[in-house]
Amino acid sequence: MSTISDAKSQQVASAKPRKEMVSNTSKKPNLIIIHTDEHNFRTISAYQKLLPKEQAFVWGEGNNSKTPNIDKLADEGAIAMSYYASSPVCTPSRASLVTGLYPQATGAPKNGLHIREDIPTFATILRDQGYATSYVGKWHLAGEEKYTFGIKYKAGFEDNTYMMTGGHAPYFHIKNGNFRGINQNVASKLPQDEVIHATDFFTEKTLAILERDKDQPFAIMLSIPDPHTPDYAKPPYNTMYEHLKIEAPKTMEAQYTAIKPSWAGGQNENDKNEAIGKKAFANEKNALKQYFGMISHIDDSVGSILKFLTDNNLTENTIVIFTSDHGDMFFEHNRRNKSVPYEGSARIPFLIRYPEKIPAKKVIHTAYTNVDFTPTILSLMGVNTEANFHGLDTSDDFTNAQKEITGDRITYFAKSGGWWVSAVNHRYKLIIDKREKPYLFDLQKDPDEVINFYEDPEYKEVAKRMQEELFNQLKKYDEPGLNQRQAYVTK
Repeated sequence: MSTISDAKSQQVASAKPRKEMVSNTSKKPNLIIIHTDEHNFRTISAYQKLLPKEQAFVWGEGNNSKTPNIDKLADEGAIAMSYYASSPVCTPSRASLVTGLYPQATGAPKNGLHIREDIPTFATILRDQGYATSYVGKWHLAGEEKYTFGIKYKAGFEDNTYMMTGGHAPYFHIKNGNFRGINQNVASKLPQDEVIHATDFFTEKTLAILERDKDQPFAIMLSIPDPHTPDYAKPPYNTMYEHLKIEAPKTMEAQYTAIKPSWAGGQNENDKNEAIGKKAFANEKNALKQYFGMISHIDDSVGSILKFLTDNNLTENTIVIFTSDHGDMFFEHNRRNKSVPYEGSARIPFLIRYPEKIPAKKVIHTAYTNVDFTPTILSLMGVNTEANFHGLDTSDDFTNAQKEITGDRITYFAKSGGWWVSAVNHRYKLIIDKREKPYLFDLQKDPDEVINFYEDPEYKEVAKRMQEELFNQLKKYDEPGLNQRQAYVTK
């Protein structure tokens, strides 16, 4: 059991800002990052509006969540349609986001590891620029402990009072300074003034910090542990989507699951959360309705934060970003969860609003990974640094006058441990593995990712270009899979 102040305490609101903080009248832009966990990009209705109908509703027509508040970021800013996790697993993805480095350079290429303390993060850089820096929510860059606060290394987030090691219990029980994660059954038996949902708890703490720091430049990251398993939405969100008739995705059909590569998993129905099978789907499809409910709960929290900015005249000068660490397959290709290069796992939502610099209703198809996040956000904020990044400064894509951008940049992401690596641009995805022949997907012709075009003569030049650039980047960024005894299969 961890120790923390009572949920209703005023610790955050009364904390004194650092002496070197300067007034917000300096017009330095503020930064709010709202970050979720295991979040399928298709469940954001701003994406649904831009996707083909069969991709927006892979679980049956009309079967998806609605996110009017998150959508405001796209309506009033930009949405990235090809944004990927550096590695579709919690810890390495988060490490890349805060450092601008591929996981192998962060000290945390796998879950349960600690981020290096000798490398800069966007928070250390902003802190040194005079920002009030804060972190609220799941961290997962300080080992595998759960529901633990008081993390020693702050990574530049000077107020990390509510930075939590990890854990996905839906509720917290807080009493006499003691804090523990609990499920809904335990929560129902406790005094309600001692129980709070994790999303509400972390949102309230974020709003208190914003109130405290609103008169000076601030940068805060809110990392909500949902919509992650155990897939429970609190009332009334738990019944919000109960009317939906969830259908199995097309890619669960035998004609597709029978030909999947080994990196895709799903061949063994006894493999927990890897292969689910039709029987398991029948038992688990209601979890998707809870998942949608969790997302609506998160959307309301986003609405509370956006309202705070409006009420305090901070909208124009505050950058607001909504993103996640990785996706959730949720039955596509007969899988749950993450760790594979399919879109549902590796592609993540990325929406950004900055009225002073980013045109409204901007759609960007160019491929990015969250390795690009730190150099891009610092550039958007006008912050110069001598820090070295693997990611690129892509800020011009967001700030130029074009309303739709489709660059041909090739970037890459990989599985922790080096078994597979993937090159991707706005249309094509190449996957190289150590046990399988290469796979080339044409995401325009085959968005379901079921056809391998690698040996198709019409795709020869595309495959060659993608593969050459992939290996150039693997060497440049010292991808560990290159240095292992078993080589990647390249043809």
